[in-house]
Amino acid sequence: MDAPLSKKIWIDLDNSPHVPFFKPIIEELNKRGYQVTLSARDCFQVCGLADLFKLKYTRIGRHYGKNKILKVLGTIIRALQLLPFAYKEKPALAGSHGSRSQLIAGAMLRIPVVVIFDYEYAKALPFINPDWAMAPDVIPTEVISFDKKRLLRYPGIKEDVYVPTYKPQHGIRKKFGITDEDILVTIRPPATEAHYHNPEAEILFDEVVETLAKHENVRMVILPRNEKKQTALIKSKWSDWCGKRKIIIPEHVVNGLDLMSHSDFVVSGGGTMNREAAALGVPVYTIFRGKTAAIDRYLSDAGRLTFLETVEDIKTKMKIERRDKSSKGLRDSHEALDAIVKNIVEILEKS
Repeated sequence: MDAPLSKKIWIDLDNSPHVPFFKPIIEELNKRGYQVTLSARDCFQVCGLADLFKLKYTRIGRHYGKNKILKVLGTIIRALQLLPFAYKEKPALAGSHGSRSQLIAGAMLRIPVVVIFDYEYAKALPFINPDWAMAPDVIPTEVISFDKKRLLRYPGIKEDVYVPTYKPQHGIRKKFGITDEDILVTIRPPATEAHYHNPEAEILFDEVVETLAKHENVRMVILPRNEKKQTALIKSKWSDWCGKRKIIIPEHVVNGLDLMSHSDFVVSGGGTMNREAAALGVPVYTIFRGKTAAIDRYLSDAGRLTFLETVEDIKTKMKIERRDKSSKGLRDSHEALDAIVKNIVEILEKS
């Protein structure tokens, strides 16, 4: 189906997980004849990943830290920075996976906005609502605060959009000097600057690293969220283990899917990497201590995700062993991708 050139969608890449998520969506929209224009926030390796995935984007705005006042101010500043870009591109629809700045800019320019989300406890903006909201059907309708008449759904979880199209790249163990005999653990620290952060997660993160370091054949690849603060803190706190390559912090952006597919298990303080590991069929432990998302309960009930809620859980629940590489992923279909693209196309055709 061909679409007129005026039917353009503007996608804002606000955080690193949005890059792999939107790539297949962009490709499918392009196949249907729609134009897609991208903006990207310069934080959390968003731009580095966009480069890795060969996406063409305009770099706009940055992150303003964990201070609540600065965070709010930063959201507004970036919204203003987005205005010239949006005015120039004149999209028929704006879309993101929770970009507050884009929502504000869209409201100011009267551009229809669709917000995709998968965490029902994410804070909404006061006085500004998206024209449409889209969420996985795993999340119960009654816990969603958006207007139910403007709520769109897709099957499965967000990671089902792009994990089925992923093809593992070999050689990543060799790249980091990790042998087949080593137990490779991928670790993602807690999002300490996020509004939902609970300091308990930092205690659990420290305990996970300390526990794993006691095992001679364990190698940890840690993927900091902040290239400066978190990286510096880890290198300072565990300088000896970093020097001995017991702890490895990649010098350049890596595709997390590549790393996890060759890992024996994953420990993460956030949502996306947990769910990516589950979708890949890799054992995963979560140290996230915010409000538990419906998707995480769903994965836990299915035996795909293990909660580490206390220091004792780390000692008793975390299995430090090589994994069975024959395990299968969560899904092997394109239902989620097809449903999201269908929803976007229907919105565009009505606009």
